[in-house]
Amino acid sequence: MDAPDDPMRAHVDTFVPVLEEIASGKRDLPAVRHPLGFLCLPLLREGADGVCLHLFGAGRPTAEVPPLHAHSWELRSHVLYGEVGNVRVRVRDDADTPTHRVFEVHSGADGVDEIRPTSRLVRGEEGPVRTSPAGETYALGAGEFHTTVVTPGRSAATLVLGRSLPGGRDLSLGPLDGRPRRTVRRLYGTEATVRAVRTALGRIHAQRRA
Repeated sequence: MDAPDDPMRAHVDTFVPVLEEIASGKRDLPAVRHPLGFLCLPLLREGADGVCLHLFGAGRPTAEVPPLHAHSWELRSHVLYGEVGNVRVRVRDDADTPTHRVFEVHSGADGVDEIRPTSRLVRGEEGPVRTSPAGETYALGAGEFHTTVVTPGRSAATLVLGRSLPGGRDLSLGPLDGRPRRTVRRLYGTEATVRAVRTALGRIHAQRRA
């Protein structure tokens, strides 16, 4: 259950009715198959601010890109149901004994992501998994490398509030000999989105009653 004083509770109250409109067919908003392996439902975009629903778990798309990444925006993510783990990665420049090459991710309005290798070589050291249960909110700063972990076969959902920062870049850590590549953020389809949102709403309401 959400803590009564959790400031994210108001955002959940605001956007659950939006999800109910999508689930009932009153609003057409197809989810996006994110290259990192989850479904993303973009609920709001106002200038630098955005709100999305992320759905993880069985039956969702698998990751198409290296999972270690850093956003150009800061975020707060509220776990609606299930458990979501985050592994923070400490990165330092190391051209002698590197473990990864840094890639820049350039996202186009057409849903195409261009993943381009840079000359920057680094050594990345993963920290422990920090697991957030339902009702908890976690925050990540812009430029902070991490990867998100959900137990295979389990489902989870998060409401994500993001704020883009000027001059920020989306980055990922990839193999030292990695080549440029391209991925496409494909729409999930209206009917499939409705089914996914209905299932998620059932879990959200059950969690809030617990």
